Amino acid sequence: MDPTIKDFEAAIAELEGIVKKLEEGDLPLETSLALYERGVTLSRYCHERLEAAERRIDVLNERGEARPASPALGLDRDDEA
Repeated sequence: MDPTIKDFEAAIAELEGIVKKLEEGDLPLETSLALYERGVTLSRYCHERLEAAERRIDVLNERGEARPASPALGLDRDDEA
C-alpha cells in the first residue's frame, strides 16, 4: 500500500481533484503524466478497498449468519464492527 494514502475517503477526494485538473487541460505534459500516474495509484487503492468491503459483506450475508472472515481476506479484527 502507498503510505501517502490516508484512507478511502481521502483517496477519493484526491482522485476527484486530479480528474478536475486533468480535465482543465492547462498543464505541462510532465505534470499531466505525474498526475495521471498518481490517479492510477489512487484508483487501484480504492478498487482494492471496495473489493475487500464486498468480500466482508459476502461473508456477513452468507446464509444470513455472520461468521469470522477468512484470514486470507487481509482484514484485521479491529476493522469489524
